[in-house]
Amino acid sequence: MTVTPDLAAPLLAGADLLRSAFRRHAAGVAVITARGDAGPVGFTATSLASVSAEPPLLSFGIGTGSSSWPAVSEAEYVGVHLLGEHQRELAVTFASSGADRFAAPTAWGEGPEGVPVLDGVLAWLVCRVVGRVPAGDHRVVLAEVLLGDPAGSGSPLLYHQGRYNGLRE
Repeated sequence: MTVTPDLAAPLLAGADLLRSAFRRHAAGVAVITARGDAGPVGFTATSLASVSAEPPLLSFGIGTGSSSWPAVSEAEYVGVHLLGEHQRELAVTFASSGADRFAAPTAWGEGPEGVPVLDGVLAWLVCRVVGRVPAGDHRVVLAEVLLGDPAGSGSPLLYHQGRYNGLRE
């Protein structure tokens, strides 16, 4: 049986089309952190991707209007934290404008290379930034994984249809 897509009323390319399409795409949730001149910075990201195994590289996107961008634009090292489904509130905190993201109840410490490392995550990585690529109103940051800990327990937190969700078996 052949299924034909509905081509009667396609949307023209733009921010609304992209947002609508990607609401249907489940993405893992990460928090990116860096050391800034005025203290630690961080933001929630669903754009994290593995790029290369040799050397171990990853990428993530960040808006140039983000409050974290000035620090990330100059940071030599960043922390990447994969969140578990038990960390919905942490994801919301790091996605909220104007929030004091590193105040209690956020549990964190200074990790290798001075990178803020969050407690209780499924995995954390400390990475050296190797490139920042202009991409519209964002930058795609390429980073080489230097060290980390993948031993956290739990199931991953996902972002889908504008909400944070856990996996359903």
